[in-house]
Amino acid sequence: MRTRLTLTAGLTACALVAASPALGDPGPDRPPTSGRHYAVQKDHSQGRSLNPRHTSGDEPGWIAPRLSPGQRRAPARKTEATSYAVVPGVTYSTWTQTDARGPIVAHLLTVDPKAPGVGVNYLAPKRVAETSPLGTMLEDESKAVAGVNGDFFDIGRTGAPLGLGLAKAKKLLHGRVEGWNSAFYFDKSGDPQIGELPMIARVRKHRRIDVTGLNQPFVARNGVGVYTKAWGKTDGYTMTQGQRKHIRVVWVRKHRVYKVRRVLKNNRKIPGTILVGRGDGARQLKKLKKGRKVVVKAWLKGHPKMAISGDRPLIDDGVIKVVDNRVMHPRTAVGVDRESGQILLLVIDGRSSASRGYTMVELANLMIDLGADEALNLDGGGSSTMIARDATGADQVLNRPSDGYQRWVANGIQVTYKP
Repeated sequence: MRTRLTLTAGLTACALVAASPALGDPGPDRPPTSGRHYAVQKDHSQGRSLNPRHTSGDEPGWIAPRLSPGQRRAPARKTEATSYAVVPGVTYSTWTQTDARGPIVAHLLTVDPKAPGVGVNYLAPKRVAETSPLGTMLEDESKAVAGVNGDFFDIGRTGAPLGLGLAKAKKLLHGRVEGWNSAFYFDKSGDPQIGELPMIARVRKHRRIDVTGLNQPFVARNGVGVYTKAWGKTDGYTMTQGQRKHIRVVWVRKHRVYKVRRVLKNNRKIPGTILVGRGDGARQLKKLKKGRKVVVKAWLKGHPKMAISGDRPLIDDGVIKVVDNRVMHPRTAVGVDRESGQILLLVIDGRSSASRGYTMVELANLMIDLGADEALNLDGGGSSTMIARDATGADQVLNRPSDGYQRWVANGIQVTYKP
């Protein structure tokens, strides 16, 4: 039997700010629609998410009303519960849950990764610095039968995820040495895990070059960022947060430096690898002269088979790790049930009279009730989206995205099936 514990020591009010997802405008309550189909918003920015423009953490959520002790103890009422098998080993369930704060509508994908033919993998557009609706990404995967949105991302600018991403049978696509490394992943034995997953990066024979990130939205101050073909095209001084002085750009092709620059141009193809240094990082790159051999290696600790990050763990070994019980948003989360080995993908609708959204503590509590021993918070707000095949075999948006359409997002978690 699981015991719900809440960890509060050492956490401060900054958790409220950091917990805010990459969100769209709250907007008015949305009346029920006649169907589950949601349009994809047209994007005229070649895959860049320009509407809305604010980044993760900027958007205030709905504030939950304070409850009396009696209201807090009152059990939630569950109604309108339905479910169906998407494929053998994958089940979709939805229900309305009402308590003293109001109703929420929950959507759950229960996935048995050991069921014959079932797989779970990282999902993303062709380039790291690119966004796409979840439905479009799933359509491009022949074996995909379901999915949810993934990591927080640099919305309105580069579109790149803020953390790490590793697809099965592929190289590491993006990551950070420090920060934003809370991840859902499959370890090298193939078992699902949730925990810290730092990146390790080295420039061979140049140990003093401090690589801080791989294909990240920006280079850390005084650090060195590495960008590959997987990133896409250069984003000019967006990559250095507007810094134009004390930077150095080393262009590498076939493991040889072929040019060194002190300016960052926009919309340039990356034929091999570029290293971008800021401040101390720029000084470290002075050793890399034209013609010099340069080999960059980056990997995740423990060499997992697949990984995607979120902003923070909700639960660790049955212990609740979040404290915010006031700010309500649409939410997306992933959890692991150690007893059954199942993966739980959960979306909570929000910002409407039909579903108010959840606080972080409420989200963690529900994940424990569903059987999760570990759980991770993924991007929420207007990004929260769940798609799966229905009984006819057609893909359907199963939740009600609060923007009223599928937001262009950076990545997701896909469920695959091969009979």
